Amino acid sequence: MPASPFPHIYNTDQAPKAIGPYSQAAAAGDLLFISGQLPIDPQTGEFASGGIEERSRQCLNNVTAIAQAAETDLSRAVKVNIYLTDMGNFERVNRVYAEYFAGEPPARLAIQVAGLPKNADIEIEAVISL
Repeated sequence: MPASPFPHIYNTDQAPKAIGPYSQAAAAGDLLFISGQLPIDPQTGEFASGGIEERSRQCLNNVTAIAQAAETDLSRAVKVNIYLTDMGNFERVNRVYAEYFAGEPPARLAIQVAGLPKNADIEIEAVISL
């Protein structure tokens, strides 16, 4: 996609619909800004079942689906932000994260927050090069 000074909006049914007044992703120039993804299965609209590992995978699968809708992928990720309600889950989330980012991983933030939408325990957002 050629660089454009104006944002291009991306939405796909392969990831959960936004739960508020925002898009799944917006591109500006050669960067794709993917909104925070909760561990919601787009087929059921429910949280992924299982533990933090399964919920981490669902968040990353959602980010992947949105990236693919913009014709890019996680290998082009520049920055990933992970929001956790319990930093005790950090190591388990890292193990899953490593499955998605082999080789040189992007810059990243992992931070504990007091709460997330829908009482989720994890949310992941990303900036990916187009």
